[in-house]
Amino acid sequence: MKAIRTFLEMIKFEHTIFALPFAYLGMVLAWGSWSAANWSDFIWITVAMAAARTAAMSLNRYIDRAIDARNPRTANRPIQTGAIQAGTVLFFAVLSLVVLGVAAWMLDPLAFYLFPGALLFLVGYAYTKRFTWLCHYILGFTDGLAPMGAWVAVRGSVFSGEDLPAWLLLAAVTFWIGGFDVIYACQDVEFDRTHGLYSIPARFGIANGLRVAALSHVLTVVILVVLGVTVGLGWVYWLGVTAVAGLLLYEHSLVKPDDLSKLGIAFFNVNGYISVTLFVATFVAVLLQ
Repeated sequence: MKAIRTFLEMIKFEHTIFALPFAYLGMVLAWGSWSAANWSDFIWITVAMAAARTAAMSLNRYIDRAIDARNPRTANRPIQTGAIQAGTVLFFAVLSLVVLGVAAWMLDPLAFYLFPGALLFLVGYAYTKRFTWLCHYILGFTDGLAPMGAWVAVRGSVFSGEDLPAWLLLAAVTFWIGGFDVIYACQDVEFDRTHGLYSIPARFGIANGLRVAALSHVLTVVILVVLGVTVGLGWVYWLGVTAVAGLLLYEHSLVKPDDLSKLGIAFFNVNGYISVTLFVATFVAVLLQ
């Protein structure tokens, strides 16, 4: 039980509640109306999302354990201090992937057939900072597979003309997550440069990194606008998008090239508000249709 508690604290399992809205967005838009709601889908999508996030976070901690041990910012994490064994973390990661596979099987045949592709990104994204500064957007794409997967689970398709909302959600999440991961990477610029790791701030500087993040979040809002027009969502959705734009502006106001002291607030708190706000607005808009 102590190992389980340490593991859940390490992967910040409580933040799963802020990750779930990604998948729920795809689910609700795929339903299209409240009358089409399927509670079996809801349950298995919840299980799949929790398992995917648990697997991704634990694999990241396991794969980067040597790097994290050398970084003063991460040297006190449980693996590095010996509070939990690396093998235990790997066990929980594999178990989570098994649960994710079962959830995909229960949801839809296409979701299960696409599971190996999702697995490739869940495992592979942690390695990308070793060879490309585009790692932020590979992480964003990996997170963007959540609403895409939920859409597939409900609709059983992803390549037809009617599946455009799923692709727009994928793009929006890719730029949103990628943008704030660029912000987060600003605190490790010197470490990344010294140890040959790749990131946009390490390659182009913190000021330019923040500009890239800002552009990414502008694109996020633009894509959300296109999504609302495409689906024909109502005024509640537009209020939500306006609130998201305001929260993104606030997030960027907290972080300056010469002052990263409020980065934690921008990264964890504000992004949690964004995900919940966007989901609630979309859910209510669909409910009112």
